[in-house]
Amino acid sequence: MRYRPASRTRDIAPFHVMELLARAQALEATGREIVHMEVGEPDFPTPEPVVRAANHALIDNKTFYTPALGLPELREAIAEFYHTRYGVTVPTQRIVVTAGASGALTLALACLAEPGREWVLTDPGYPCNRHFVRAFEGVPVGLPVGPESNFQPTPTHLDACWTSRTDGLIVATPANPTGTMLTHGELKALHAAVAARDGHLIVDEIYHGLTYENNAETALAVSDDLWVVQSFSKYFQMTGWRLGWLVVPEAYVRDIEKLAQNLFIAPSTPAQHAALAAFEPDTLAILEARREAFRHRRNFLMPALETLGFRVVARPQGAFYLYCDCSELAPDSFAFATRLLEEAGVAATPGLDFGTHCAAQHLRFAYTTDIPQLAIAIDRIRHFLQA
Repeated sequence: MRYRPASRTRDIAPFHVMELLARAQALEATGREIVHMEVGEPDFPTPEPVVRAANHALIDNKTFYTPALGLPELREAIAEFYHTRYGVTVPTQRIVVTAGASGALTLALACLAEPGREWVLTDPGYPCNRHFVRAFEGVPVGLPVGPESNFQPTPTHLDACWTSRTDGLIVATPANPTGTMLTHGELKALHAAVAARDGHLIVDEIYHGLTYENNAETALAVSDDLWVVQSFSKYFQMTGWRLGWLVVPEAYVRDIEKLAQNLFIAPSTPAQHAALAAFEPDTLAILEARREAFRHRRNFLMPALETLGFRVVARPQGAFYLYCDCSELAPDSFAFATRLLEEAGVAATPGLDFGTHCAAQHLRFAYTTDIPQLAIAIDRIRHFLQA
């Protein structure tokens, strides 16, 4: 057969961090010890109450399809979580359980993206978002952001980039790769700017819970006509369970349900039963203790990197990343990341993964390993730079 993939695949770039991870694992297979600071995956195991709930579900044969929108009890638990944590009332019918945050974004853009229509995304930003847009024949438009706006978009930015072809804006708070956040007032201003243009606003909140100075405020406190993406992967530390959720404006619930039925049938049933335990007090106590561990890691790693000549351009308020300007150490962060891995045994993510705006100047370090390992990484980088 003649090889002829759809033309859209030409615009889908590889996820460089996953290829970097594969190389790191190949080096480990030869006996090398690698300090992993590349992938945004918590190193903590899934909390034991969640694992226990999954075991009970399997023993009880709770392995059949759930409704496409998710297990009703889990949707109710998520609604209660919004009430207790944020003081926000979210009707259960607007909550859609998904196959991870990626499944949530897939559903949202399958519902909203039109061929040839534009979506604005921050650059730097989570790399897969632009590919979700392209997969549904939309046109991703990178919005360059930097330290002057805390690497977040503003209404003024939208004035400059929004055109008659633009349909929506995707933002993240806390953001990947910078860990910066939008305040309630900033979210409100962005929503107003998008609504005035009759556009859609999708807010990625998957790092909520992992904040270190102030608790994040959900965009659902701003309006009920925006979309919120959440995940059990980061704060709840259930990455491999592939479970998340999407909060949908009321008018779109039936559209999302039809798409979910066809694209996914339903999220993983054992994972959903496990996630019911994610909101229990014992689980939350474990997660809060781990949040403190992430805070200590950030506070160790940030000054340590700065002593080596990296410039932390955004103090992370959340998530578990440090986005660093490495231009004084190397002219090309991709080549620098490759050498760090091959020669120093330290895996970090080059800025190229997050867009094109000043990408060659930046590296992202994930503090998803313990402080002794971070200390080893700092020592290895120091010797690498001195060689």
